[in-house]
Amino acid sequence: MADLRKLPNLAALRAFDAAARYECFSRAAEEIHVTPGAVSHQVRALEEELGLQLFIRHGKRISVTETGQRFAATIRKSLSEIALAAEHLRSLNRQQRLVISSTPSFASRWLAPRLWKFIDSHPGIEVVLQSGSHLSDLRLDGVDVGLRYGRGNYSGVVSEKLSDDYYYPVAAPSYRGKRGKKPAKPADLTQCTLLRMDQRESWLPWLQAAGLDLPEPTGGLVIEDSSLTLRAAADGGGVALSRHLIASQEIAAGEVVRLFDVALKADEAYYFVHLPEGLEKPAVAEFKKWIFKEMQLFRENSGWPG
Repeated sequence: MADLRKLPNLAALRAFDAAARYECFSRAAEEIHVTPGAVSHQVRALEEELGLQLFIRHGKRISVTETGQRFAATIRKSLSEIALAAEHLRSLNRQQRLVISSTPSFASRWLAPRLWKFIDSHPGIEVVLQSGSHLSDLRLDGVDVGLRYGRGNYSGVVSEKLSDDYYYPVAAPSYRGKRGKKPAKPADLTQCTLLRMDQRESWLPWLQAAGLDLPEPTGGLVIEDSSLTLRAAADGGGVALSRHLIASQEIAAGEVVRLFDVALKADEAYYFVHLPEGLEKPAVAEFKKWIFKEMQLFRENSGWPG
């Protein structure tokens, strides 16, 4: 690595770059807003420091030497990289639009009811919340933050666990099983309609954790959205196996109640995902700080099963 203490004066390098491009001290002086004499002085000082002649002088006319041309190309490339890096930092400060992509259930049941807190405390940031079941490509889709439910092994991005979650059955407070009895213990589920989702959210692991030797429910309606499954339970359609983060809003509102005291930790978790350079954007850094703090408050105040 080069010793930066031996770096020539940056003002002299900038003067030399301009003079080499124009082969004219006066035009170089106009570009960098100094006098032609100042440019001439800086270039002369640079030549003395390097021990090489960078320009051939013909009275008031100058022409850059072959060595000077090669040096000028290097200087121009380096100064351009510095200028681009500085513009990138300035653009980060200007970018006050935050695009968040989330699964529909997490967006509607947990994030959206709380997002006003972040917006109120950061009025200069425009927040765009996108929800969808497909896995968005953060770079191609122009997304700043992804809130994903899975195992965290996402390529090309930085993934940090936001929270675990737990499964347990829920039902409407008025729900009664097939014999007209309210389910009071796990074994009573044999007389209940168990609402079904896809195999990704199977009943079997929870049934086994509750000590029940029951098969996976079959027949009837299969709902492939956890929010809709929860809604069906709230409407009295049966018992849903829901995650705590998804059901907490309906539980707090009294629309559903948690059944029994058996909660099973999910194999998957919620992850905060961003591009490797994502936290350079102030809005992303602020949102990350906010959502991790908000999640901690939720765990402390929502009867967290864990």
